Amino acid sequence: MPTPSQTNPVRPLGTPLAGVRVLELGQIAAGPFTASLLADLGADVVKIERPDGGDGMRQWPPFSTTDNGAAYSENFASVNRNKRSVALNLKSPDDIALLRSLVAEADILVENYRPGVLPRLGLGYDDLRAVNPKLIYCSISGYGQTGPYASKGAFDVTVQAIAGIMSVTGEPGAPPVKCGVPMGDFCAGLYAGFSVLAMLRSAEQTGQGAHIDCSMLGSLLGVSALQTSEYFGNRIPPQRLGSAHPRNAPYQAFEAADTHFVIAAGNDKLWHEVCAAVEMQTLAEDARFVTQADRAKNQDALVAILAPVFKSRSATDWLVEMDRRNVPCAPINDFSEVLSDPHVQHMGIVKPLELPNGAKTNGVSFPIAITGVDTGQMRPPPVLGAHNDEIIAEWLGHHSITDKDA
Repeated sequence: MPTPSQTNPVRPLGTPLAGVRVLELGQIAAGPFTASLLADLGADVVKIERPDGGDGMRQWPPFSTTDNGAAYSENFASVNRNKRSVALNLKSPDDIALLRSLVAEADILVENYRPGVLPRLGLGYDDLRAVNPKLIYCSISGYGQTGPYASKGAFDVTVQAIAGIMSVTGEPGAPPVKCGVPMGDFCAGLYAGFSVLAMLRSAEQTGQGAHIDCSMLGSLLGVSALQTSEYFGNRIPPQRLGSAHPRNAPYQAFEAADTHFVIAAGNDKLWHEVCAAVEMQTLAEDARFVTQADRAKNQDALVAILAPVFKSRSATDWLVEMDRRNVPCAPINDFSEVLSDPHVQHMGIVKPLELPNGAKTNGVSFPIAITGVDTGQMRPPPVLGAHNDEIIAEWLGHHSITDKDA
């Protein structure tokens, strides 16, 4: 009997997902981001879009233009590089049949339609596993495929709200705010990608696929492990603390003479270094601040003492001093600053990207370094429907979409 290594030969390290075929029925962020992770690692990702405009993110600004080219969305490009596009009308029986033919050749399908939409079109998991038993069918939605909220519409901000994220984001006593990064969409995308690859290995070993039900709500609760465990431990919901921490201090942003900066003295040794940096060594012996638990409990009093001192010098001066003492610290960058930061440049993850209209831009490539793997692929995002004939020829052996039944 052949071993798994004989039936599933090791792929070249440069593209670990080479040969893996992915159909993406994705819109806006969560589904496209999941598929982009797979594409970055070498999977052949085919994005299925409606002919009349495609993925709605194609219409999101900002747009890059050239003298001779149409405008192209930078937002769309950021999560759709390294993919190809096939335009199909899912209200057309012929196009539905064509999609089912592509499913028969696919390893993975990623979708983030509202629950119930694809099953009504004959494209649900039960429908498609009859076509391809090995298919890994990943559904991403706000609340999951079943339950009281399954049919409820969801966007990132609404799921951040219901999941508790907004209750711990912002300053104490201030109105709730969402995280500035769309955590609901992108955390779901990460969980979905992780789950897809786990089941891909299982499918290769067993010949059986699976349905993955990935919700934004569940994903946000998953990454809120410290907050949920705090509630389970004391039955008190965590509250907004601004940039502060419930169990460490000083561990937050402070205002310097010119701007704000952050320090994180997460243990007693680092706390003593902070005391030395501000030339207030006696603070380390103050009964209110001796232990980490003491400092967390009395951090309002601690901040009241430290804040005037930090205002006496520039943020750069304090960052140099804290770095000299190995106290974790950082400037509060905007994205123009962090993208040009020398360490980010050293990481090599900001790559040039040419858009289909010829405009030159940049993008953040797959951000994880893996020995022997090329994680810097930045092929242009696709023009809507540009690869219909190409995919049909490669996947199905037809010459074009017009002779698929020949």
